[in-house]
Amino acid sequence: MRAALALARRGLGNAWPNPAVGCVLVRNGQVVGRGWTQPGGRPHAETEALRRAGRLARGATAYVTLEPCSHHGRTPPCCDALTQAGVARVVMAMRDPDPRVNGRGLAMLRAAGILVEEGLLEAEARALNAGFFRRIEAGLPVATLKLATTLDGRIATATGESRWITGAEARREAHALRARHDAVLVGSGTVLADDPDLTCRIPGMERVPVLRVVADARLRTPVTARLVQTARVAPTCIVTVPGHPPAALAPYIAAGVEVLTAPAAETGLDLRALLGALARRGVTRILAEGGAGVAAGLLRARLVDRLAWFHAPGVMGGEGHPAVEGLRLAALAAMPRFRRVAVRPLGADLLTEFECIAEVPPCSPGS
Repeated sequence: MRAALALARRGLGNAWPNPAVGCVLVRNGQVVGRGWTQPGGRPHAETEALRRAGRLARGATAYVTLEPCSHHGRTPPCCDALTQAGVARVVMAMRDPDPRVNGRGLAMLRAAGILVEEGLLEAEARALNAGFFRRIEAGLPVATLKLATTLDGRIATATGESRWITGAEARREAHALRARHDAVLVGSGTVLADDPDLTCRIPGMERVPVLRVVADARLRTPVTARLVQTARVAPTCIVTVPGHPPAALAPYIAAGVEVLTAPAAETGLDLRALLGALARRGVTRILAEGGAGVAAGLLRARLVDRLAWFHAPGVMGGEGHPAVEGLRLAALAAMPRFRRVAVRPLGADLLTEFECIAEVPPCSPGS
């Protein structure tokens, strides 16, 4: 099952809207087939493992990180494929919370005479597909906030100079982070300041282009921006408030940009509604890369599940631009808190990863 989980991780960032699943087929103590969810979500892990095993799948045990699907989609159910291949036993880490499956796959396999066991390394399997489960159960993706700052939390000088605060190794890891997420989110201010392209430029990791999302309530994104000009090559989505005249949206749509709407908030967009709209589109894991307003909005609304903080060994001082705008906190008890889960040196820089630990109400003035 640990091998199946390792295979499943290959699908993170390119299997959505499907979960990233791994499958290992074992017969007489020998691995006879391996598979993981392929880019775009098809073929499924079980189908891939059965294809590789061929006739050796008969009588084998299938170790699967998630309950095999039991419904007809673009492909037949994996339960049918396992049954027809003559698999004798299925060991799954956990049930699939998708209401089309939840327990039905298990029942179909047992009805076909296959021995089924569940719960092996369930916690690890849930952590791996946390974004998929969050989308199914809460209608939101898992959100990771990425910050690349000086030691005192600054992202640019007073004049706006920001390239490059971190070194080449840290920037490479930031690209790898993009590849492991379904979508990358920035605010329109970041587009205006940096004109980023937000793609993963690591050879071999461009399997499915990351969905690039701009939170832009006022439609400030220039049509000449790289994100817009390359929208037909790498998918781009602008999320704005309802009510813009069709003529204002037309240039973006003509360039291949997808336009979604979310209600306005006190400042900019309602980010919970924005994430909900992306979840309905199938996004399970989103990486927020800036700027300071988006970071503050996500933190204020308690929408940050994970934090990836790249620190460069330098100090900029109070004149520099902060990574996070004001959170309007009046008490320490209202401060978002995180648990450190990993620390890695990357050249001269340091990447510290955190998970959210506190269920604190959203920030509000005077809280």
